[in-house]
Amino acid sequence: MKLILHIALLSAGVYGAAYFIPDTIHVNPWYIAAIVGACLTVINMVVKPIINILTLPINILTLGLFSIAINGAIFYFLGSGIVRGFAVDTLTAALYGSIIVSIINWLGTKILKLENE
Repeated sequence: MKLILHIALLSAGVYGAAYFIPDTIHVNPWYIAAIVGACLTVINMVVKPIINILTLPINILTLGLFSIAINGAIFYFLGSGIVRGFAVDTLTAALYGSIIVSIINWLGTKILKLENE
């Protein structure tokens, strides 16, 4: 059940990013946001821990700010043709979009109490 809620939160975040940054992030039709949310969930569960371990020294040097760049790169990677109907035009838009998705995911996790206790 938590997995489905995380997918829903990330999907809402992707749709919110497309709403707040309409000229450079495109989600068409609306259900593509659910597909991108599912892809982000899988990437966050499988690939991101490996990337975080590999980039740990630079992440420590930047006091964790490099993780924002990693999130933006993953968001840009998905928008560069991996998922049809989802497009991110610039890397800056991907960075802003990933910040919006992270904020919506964080707020939803806190409201729904999805963190491990």
